[in-house]
Amino acid sequence: MRAVLLLLAVVMLAGYASASYVTVLEPINATLYQGGSVLLGKDGPGQTFYITISAATKNSTGALFENGWNQLVATGVPQGWIVQNSSLNDQQLSVKIDPSPNAQTGMYTFNLTAINTANYSHLGALAFTAIIDITPDVFVLQVAPTNVSTGPGQPASIFVTINNTGVSDSPFIITMQGLPAWNTTKPVIALHHTSETFTYPVYEYEPGVYHAVLNVTSGSSPLVYKRSGVNLTVQETLINDFKAVGQGAIGFPIIYQPVYALMYIISKLLGLIGINS
Repeated sequence: MRAVLLLLAVVMLAGYASASYVTVLEPINATLYQGGSVLLGKDGPGQTFYITISAATKNSTGALFENGWNQLVATGVPQGWIVQNSSLNDQQLSVKIDPSPNAQTGMYTFNLTAINTANYSHLGALAFTAIIDITPDVFVLQVAPTNVSTGPGQPASIFVTINNTGVSDSPFIITMQGLPAWNTTKPVIALHHTSETFTYPVYEYEPGVYHAVLNVTSGSSPLVYKRSGVNLTVQETLINDFKAVGQGAIGFPIIYQPVYALMYIISKLLGLIGINS
């Protein structure tokens, strides 16, 4: 019995070795044969993603065709999703898919077909199934520092790290709530399966303690978002005044510029040894 099973496995592998295949390049790497399936990963509602394959393949005799596949076509997507099939005769063929911005969380299956136009290379068409996991949880957010001290009207930098665990390169929007003088919107892009850190400046004119909320939202759907609390303390201190010199927030006659530079260096040194006021 084992010998029979082993023989069948060898025959199947030999068939695969000479059969046409599709090499998926994005959003993951995979090699698929007729009737195969691939799990693409996670995507947020409304977030555009691409499926890209190589045009190269082999025929049943094992002959290589660099441009064997001439188009990639998607069918059977859920209602409300938008598909743009690939262009013709490129080295890499990409299908663009826009899920509905109101798509419910869950696993969705659709069909993809690699086509050899008019069967010119006698490859026919290769159909396979793609599965996408739609979820709003497609990125990890880290914010530092979450407790910030600065002087009135002096900008302070917050570092926002977005670890994009999804398959989309759609932009994210950084905003802040809770600071009367600051409501800047900053669009950023963290490519799929990468982590990027962005600088987001904040400031306030009036002294006080402000409990703000930093928001990161997908530019494609408000359902994809995360928040982090940030405490901003605005107060008049000698160190903050020295820092303001480096930021250009305080103006004096030009003949005192060497003194201002020294003041700014002092503020940085005091900050390094932990003296903040």
